[in-house]
Amino acid sequence: MDRSLEPTHPTFAVVGYPNKGKSTIVSSLAMDDSIAISNVPGTTTKRRSFPLQVDGKILYELIDTPGFQRARELLAWLQSHDVGAHKRHEVVRKFLQEHRNNERFHDEIELLTPIMEGAGIIYVVDASKPYGQEYEAQMEILRWTGQPSMALMNKIDEGDYSQEWRQALSGYFQIIRSYDPMRTDLAQYRAILESMAQLNEAWTAEVKASLAHFEAYHERLIERSALVIAQTMLSALQHIQKAPLLTDEPDEATTQRAQEAYKKALRQKEQEAQRQIEAIWHHRHVKKEQQEMDFQGVDLFSKASADIFGLSRKELMVTAATTGAVTGAGVDLLFAGHTLLLGGVIGAVVGGVGAYLGFNELSEVKILGGKLGRRYWQIGPMKNRNFPYIQLGRLLYYTHHIASLSHAKRQKLTLAMDESFKQIWLTSKRHKTLEKLHEQIRDERMDEAQIITAYKTVVEEILKSLLKESVA
Repeated sequence: MDRSLEPTHPTFAVVGYPNKGKSTIVSSLAMDDSIAISNVPGTTTKRRSFPLQVDGKILYELIDTPGFQRARELLAWLQSHDVGAHKRHEVVRKFLQEHRNNERFHDEIELLTPIMEGAGIIYVVDASKPYGQEYEAQMEILRWTGQPSMALMNKIDEGDYSQEWRQALSGYFQIIRSYDPMRTDLAQYRAILESMAQLNEAWTAEVKASLAHFEAYHERLIERSALVIAQTMLSALQHIQKAPLLTDEPDEATTQRAQEAYKKALRQKEQEAQRQIEAIWHHRHVKKEQQEMDFQGVDLFSKASADIFGLSRKELMVTAATTGAVTGAGVDLLFAGHTLLLGGVIGAVVGGVGAYLGFNELSEVKILGGKLGRRYWQIGPMKNRNFPYIQLGRLLYYTHHIASLSHAKRQKLTLAMDESFKQIWLTSKRHKTLEKLHEQIRDERMDEAQIITAYKTVVEEILKSLLKESVA
């Protein structure tokens, strides 16, 4: 083989029968959600390259190829040439030269060309279906190329014929691995890369270096996500909404409009944070059921959000007691309810200090400006002590979901609300740390850069713990 044709970085042609999950696996390993995936055979008609590039460095390149169409006919042509094993790759090259313009073998030429140019082979099978002898022609053709090869067993449906597939594949491939492209388990990804390194001694050092580079990159994705969350939290909790008054005294409708405008602004901050998180994790084509609400219709200011992401009554009592929020007659804006806060007495006594009251507000509406000047209303910054945890919980939940989302998935994004999520991330220690940070944010004299750095550190630690065992 002409070594000048070999790629300068590890490159793999992903091959197999049509509709066995080749494009799905390429999409997953290349972290590219733009790849066309369909249940219709023949969706991939031309080879296409997908490099995984991190910080300007190509870690490896995957080539999505059409499926075999005339494997038996091609194998018969190859076997008609009586040559030793050491010259079989030359026969394959001869086939490509002689049939370059033969439309009958279009798909076989498309998939064999990158292999004969130096790409390793990743042969994909669907281990949820029984093994059949018709696959042997394909595997024998790939053996004729002389290129290093591995097989990936993908299970598209519920069946499991992995054992018989493993037995058959072992006669043709150096390495056999199971791979679920719908999972983003870092350990699974690491195992595949390590297998790639074993295929060719010349690739070992580079693939291992790429693995270390990728793991460091994964850490940076978490850091960048934590920064977005920290900046969003600070922006939301400090936000002030202003608008001119059309009358001397605001009526109930004007006040209601002020509150809705305030809520809308905070919703938009959350949506922008979600877009940034998607971009960080290379999800550029996420399909959503509802573009404005990405939590199955669970709005930021709904009772469901407060119940799932907000503090419990006990946690709110502790928060009030430890931060000086108890003010004799009650605690301002603590408890979640139908539009975020419950009205009326919801009962509790901490240290003998009065009852807890909740109000159907987020922050007071102020009327500013003098008689001679133009008057306007102002709402904000955030006073509610439960809201930061609702906002943060939703952002953490969304980031965890996006970071754990396989690039091979094409279904519309749905988030199954998990009421146990808060118990996973909001430990007593983190609660105390966050409450101190929220108190500092409420202080107009705070150092914004210092607060963002401190908040980012807490969020980063939470995300690492959430993603450490993620396999979804």
